[in-house]
Amino acid sequence: MAEPTRRRLLAGLPLLAAAAPAARGFDFRFPAIEGGEIDLSAHRGKPLLVVNTASFCGFAPQFAALQKLHETYAARGLLLVGVPSNDFNQEAADNEAVKAFCDAEFGVDFPMAAISHVKGPQAHPFFAWAGAPSWNFFKYLVGRDGGLRQTYPSGVEPQSAALVRAIEAALA
Repeated sequence: MAEPTRRRLLAGLPLLAAAAPAARGFDFRFPAIEGGEIDLSAHRGKPLLVVNTASFCGFAPQFAALQKLHETYAARGLLLVGVPSNDFNQEAADNEAVKAFCDAEFGVDFPMAAISHVKGPQAHPFFAWAGAPSWNFFKYLVGRDGGLRQTYPSGVEPQSAALVRAIEAALA
């Protein structure tokens, strides 16, 4: 078959694109609250707990329990990331105010992202992947393999038996 004829025939065939690999929890980056970024790929192979937060939410006292989780499990490999959002209208106006609140009220020293959208068309890609939270302090546990293991609604305390068991299992 002549080359021009071959090209014309092939031009009418659909191209088979290689399927893109499914996203994993480690495929995302968050802008850090103090500048720079939190690159989850740097923690590949370790479990992650990502929590959307809000300073003026009735669940804000969970910051203390999240800090305790961080202190208990960080050395064993758990990365806890707080992601402040004003999507439920309960967050401070800027990153500096959020950071000051978290530091002063709860002594938070786990990584905090900059204020981000967690729902809707502007949602950060992590939340587009994992699902939009129904309210503040929704928790996402990502396993060592990068798969979403479990989500926990706002009412589940960070040190609840169910969440602690799931973290222990993810660390095992």
